[in-house]
Amino acid sequence: MPLYSYRCNACDHGFETLVRSGETPACPSCGSAGLSRQLSNVAPEGKAGAVVQSARRMAAKEGHFSNYARSERPKG
Repeated sequence: MPLYSYRCNACDHGFETLVRSGETPACPSCGSAGLSRQLSNVAPEGKAGAVVQSARRMAAKEGHFSNYARSERPKG
């Protein structure tokens, strides 16, 4: 069963649910069947920060600081 992300058109509640073939999910908050399927996160949220930090370290090592905020860039 695939995991899908939905947003309810009636109450604007966002949720994820497993959906079997031929099933139509309902909003767990209000019970409405008027849903919009959303794009889901591809990578777990917990690892995204580590990926960004790794890319920033590699860029800094090569002397590229364009992906850093001004306050994070080396002075000089």
